[in-house]
Formats: sequence, C-alpha cells, structure tokens
Amino acid sequence: MAFETLRIPVGPLTFDAVAAGPADGEPMLLLHGFPQTASCWRRVQPALAEAGLRTVAPDLRGYSPGARPLDPAEYRMELLVGDVVGLADALGVDRFHLVGHDWGGALAWHVAAAHPDRVRTLSVISTPHPAAFAAARRSGPSADGDDQREKSRYMDSFRTPGFEDRLLEDDRALLRLVVTGAGMDEESAEASLARFTTRDEVVGALNWYRGAEPADASGMGPITVPTLYVWSTEDIALGRTAAEATEAFVAGPYRFVVLDGVSHWVPEEAADRVVEELLAAVRR
Repeated sequence: MAFETLRIPVGPLTFDAVAAGPADGEPMLLLHGFPQTASCWRRVQPALAEAGLRTVAPDLRGYSPGARPLDPAEYRMELLVGDVVGLADALGVDRFHLVGHDWGGALAWHVAAAHPDRVRTLSVISTPHPAAFAAARRSGPSADGDDQREKSRYMDSFRTPGFEDRLLEDDRALLRLVVTGAGMDEESAEASLARFTTRDEVVGALNWYRGAEPADASGMGPITVPTLYVWSTEDIALGRTAAEATEAFVAGPYRFVVLDGVSHWVPEEAADRVVEELLAAVRR
C-alpha cells in the first residue's frame, strides 16, 4: 500500500500530512502527540486503508514547517481545534472519524466537544478526558497509589523557557531518554528524533505545553458522539484514576479498553489491537 504525501493549506498555515486508502473511503483524521509526527500512525494506516477507510494523518501545528509559530500564545486550544476543523474543510470533508493519541488525544476531546456535528466517532488513545485529567491532578495519590500529579511533573520542565536547549544537548540525549524511558521501541524513537534537530523544531513541539493546557476543560460539555477510549497499564504519564473517571464525561455510547502490559506508545506497540478497536468503533 502506498502512502500519499499532502500539503494542506489552512488559513496562513500549511500542514504536511500522510494519507492512505481509497479517495472515496470514509474519512478518518489521525492526530499525533508529543514528540511525534504523522509517522506514529505508520503501522496503523495500512490496515485501515485495506478496510476501506481514507485516513489522513497531519503533522500538527508546531510540527509542520509551514505551521510552526514560535509564540506560545499561538497554541491556545481554540486555535488547535480550529486547525482540525480547517483541515477537514480543506479536504472537503463534512463529517469524519477522529482519532488522537497523547496531545492529539487531548485535542480530539476538545474537537468532539466543540463540534459534535462534524465528528462521526471519537477514538482517543492514552489521554483521558481533560476534566478527568484535571481532577486526578488536583486529588493527589489515589487509594491504589496512582498519582497523576506526580506523573505530570515533567510538564513543569517542558514549560520552562530554554528547556529546548537541554533537549538538544549531547545529540538529543535527554529527548531520547524521554521517549525510550517511556517504552518507545528503537525504530520509532529514531523516527521521532529525526524530526527534532533544530531549536525551532523543539520549541514548536514544546509550545503545546506552554500555550495550551491539557486540563483546560472549562466550558466543555459532555461528549455526545460515539466514543472509544483506549488506555494502557504501563503508561508512565497517564494513570488509571483519570482513565477510569473518563466515562463520567461521556454522554454518548462509550467503550473503554484497557491494554495490559502496553506502554504509552500504543499506536506503535499495539498497532494490530488499535486497528481492531478502531474498525469496531467505525462499524458500530
């Protein structure tokens, strides 16, 4: 199966994207997280294409060279949501299946809340609903020892001005530790690191932490679209407390899947299971 490379203009920005599947297939947008690009879906897209879906995985704001403002204020959640809707508009897509992992998952929750008329199904991998995440951070350690506040301490470093220089030191040694220490396989780690060689590239990625808040759930109503949420037990960044609390924020049909023994990098590590669950969600 051949991947297609796209350049998609949205207002003054231009997003790079990777597409797969028949042009007339049901559209599905795949949103990546930090510190990744569309390549994180490379093990998922072929099977979805074989099933007849038209998948488009963009390099999001901060990651596409043509969509990389350096001001953190340009990464407010409403602007990121506008990017996704703008991408769909540019592709000529009215309604679409929406999938997100990590920061892409946080963004996907917000898109589904703000534009339920555009989202046919929502599938989020790893990232709990923003309100569940915020509550877990506030509450401190749970009875079973899960502590989302502690798991999220790395965010303070990512928000610190100049931290991008530390991530670039010694041939990106710290950035490599961030991904491999969380369980990413070597091939995927190399694919991610290859896209972060300059200061601006790292700043663009860190600006998601500096300009937008994963806990910025003010004004979000309940999620009404059919929703799949996949969480893995070996995720060192996102704990069970928020994962299990997410159901309370979904008013539509909901399925919660727990992957035992899988790290945070679910699309790479458990691609077959991700495909299985996404296809089931679409067919339901």
